[in-house]
This record gives sequence, C-alpha cells and structure tokens, in this order.
Amino acid sequence: MSRITVLGIESSCDDTSAAVIQDGFLRSNVVAGQKVHEAYGGVVPELASRAHQQNIIPVVDAALKQAGIGVADLSAVAFTRGPGLMGSLLVGTSFAKGLARAKGIPLVEVNHLQAHILAHFIEVESEAHVSPCFPFLCLLVSGGNSQIVLVRDYHDMEVIGQTIDDAAGEAFDKCAKVMGLPYPGGPWIDRLAAQGNPKAFQFSKPHIAGYDYSFSGLKTSFLYKLRDALVENPNFIEENKTDLCASLQKTIVDILMDKLKKAAKDLGIREVAVAGGVSANSGLRTAFEEYAQRYRWNIHIPKFAYTTDNAAMIAMSGYFKAINHDYIGMDAVPFSKTRF
Repeated sequence: MSRITVLGIESSCDDTSAAVIQDGFLRSNVVAGQKVHEAYGGVVPELASRAHQQNIIPVVDAALKQAGIGVADLSAVAFTRGPGLMGSLLVGTSFAKGLARAKGIPLVEVNHLQAHILAHFIEVESEAHVSPCFPFLCLLVSGGNSQIVLVRDYHDMEVIGQTIDDAAGEAFDKCAKVMGLPYPGGPWIDRLAAQGNPKAFQFSKPHIAGYDYSFSGLKTSFLYKLRDALVENPNFIEENKTDLCASLQKTIVDILMDKLKKAAKDLGIREVAVAGGVSANSGLRTAFEEYAQRYRWNIHIPKFAYTTDNAAMIAMSGYFKAINHDYIGMDAVPFSKTRF
C-alpha cells in the first residue's frame, strides 16, 4: 500500500510555515516568524506579505529535508485558503499552486480555523497521544476568533457560539497596549498575571444570550478603570500592573469558560478541547484542568507548538482530505473573512 505524504503550507498572518505529515504522523514542522511587526504594535499586512515571499522557499525546503523526502514523494500539497490577511494568503496559495502544477501533485485547500481544531490529531511516532473522541466541543480562541465549535467528525463542524464583537485574544492585546506592554500583549499579560492577585480588581462581564461571546464591554470597563485611577495616581498602572493583569486574565477566562460549561451541559458532552493562540494562556489551561475535575470532562489541550499558527495543523487537515481524495482545482482563490 502506497504511503500518503502531505506537505502543508501556512501563511495566513505573519508566520511562514511548512510541515510534512506522512501516514498520519508528523515528520517536520518549520516556522519562520517576523520580528519586523514588533515596532508597530501589530501586524503590518504589506510587510507580512513581503516577508512571506522571502521565507516560503527556504521554509518549504527545510521541511522537506527534515522529513527526509523529496517533492516526488508528495501525495498532495495542502495550503491555508483562509481566513487571514489576503496578501499573506496569496503568497502561500500561489506557491502551493505553482508546486502542484509543476509536479502534477493534487492540491488540497484547508480552512485555517478548522485546522486549529484538527491540531489535536497530530501524532509523532514514539510519543504517547490521545485524540478527542467524536463528538466533542472545542473552544477556539485566538486574536481574531472566539468560538465554541461542535465537532462531529473531521469534516463536520458547527459553530454554536461566537463573539459578536471582539475576540478574546484581541481583548488581551488591546488592554496590554493600554498598559504600555509590548506586542503581542497576550503572553506579557500571562507572565505578569502569575505574580498578581486575580481578585484585586473587578471588570465588566457581558450577559449575552446562548453561547455567544462579547468582549467590547470588558475592554471599555478596563479602559475606564485605568482612566479614572490615573487621575488620582499617575503611577497607578506601574504600581498595580501584576494585579491588573491577573484580574483581567481571570475575567476573560471566566467569560470563556462560563459559556463553554453551559454548552457542554446543554449538549451532554464531556469531551472538551481548546485550540488557537489563546490556548497557550496558562490561566485558561488551569481553568480547563479545574473544570475537568469538577465536571468530569475529558479535556484535550494542545502542545504549545500547535497553539499558534503552524503548518503541522494544515498538513494534518490536508491528510484527512487526501485520504478521501478531496482535492481542489487551480481556480481556487483565498478568502480573508471568517467562514467555517
């Protein structure tokens, strides 16, 4: 029986990544970041797309060499079609199409958000691994998305709750910026929160029906708290930075977990996972462990390497599609807006 070997290419934002999955096992995962955006306090789309053009060939070459294979060994090329930054997506899409056309290799499109969820199925030989059992709930949280997804199968996912305004990761980053923390702010808040008192300050928690989220009110509440306190004490932020971070983090985690708990209870599902960039947050990971004990959940928390944007999850998603010969034509174009 011939092997199924899939090259995955990820270029949705500011990380250029390539990975190889062979017969369901990860052989390589190479990521090239972009430091240039730190000076601007956020990702600059034009700079991101230019960096992708510089990085994509050496990154793909490194991924193939680490996997010990050549282009002739590939069964399919999987690429992130969206959502993401259009300029960045175009680089990855164009490269994947060019490689597939030149070598006569089938092309597989991958939804970036679904790939974050399927990262839970990435396996490495000789390493113990337990994948979620279907159906399961996945809390998908990142800088641009906060969703609760009902996952019935590899290709059958339904968003049952999502943010109606800002995402959790965006709330972290924007509140961090107000406090003068570097970009990206989420990891900085996480580190400082470990030294602070999570009950020191109270911030607004929205009351939204169903399983949907809202974080705009929390950001406003946080901003007003700082504004009023700075009038009384110009050094308020510096003197209370760890407590502010701990209290903010606890509030965001509580909002996320309350809706997830409601969904799990209503649907009678105890198989629960978390995915996306914010899943690296230590407060959220601790909350998952606490809820697992309290409500007898079987939880699935990804490795740190699979929380941020990476091609391993793209190759994994592409592998499941390649098994079913679910290929796409050369007329496929990337999409920037969120779709599932």
